[in-house]
Amino acid sequence: VQLQASGGGLVQFGGSLRLSCVVSGRTFLSYGMGWFRQAPGKEREFVASIEWSGGSTEYAESVKGRFTISRDNAKNTVYLQMNSLKPEDTAVYYCANRDVVTMDYGSWGQGTQVTVSN
Repeated sequence: VQLQASGGGLVQFGGSLRLSCVVSGRTFLSYGMGWFRQAPGKEREFVASIEWSGGSTEYAESVKGRFTISRDNAKNTVYLQMNSLKPEDTAVYYCANRDVVTMDYGSWGQGTQVTVSN
């Protein structure tokens, strides 16, 4: 499974961005997708996840009510709509594939930078 993330950029406090992650290759091996982020000097942390079948979602407490994860099965694409952005959301955002057999996040995209200014 290969992942291509895009959509990052520079936005002001309170602004919005939408990240996209296109999945290619053996997509039948994908149970779902997740978004993670890593800020400078910090550990990578979970942001949100979604299942391809049924669309069940999970969110980190820090983004609940502000971020929405969605998927377009026909396009093999997962989105992360980020609203009411804060400077603490600044990070490199990664999409990751959750393997249908291991249920681990085993494949990762290249990351896209999100910077929120005051």
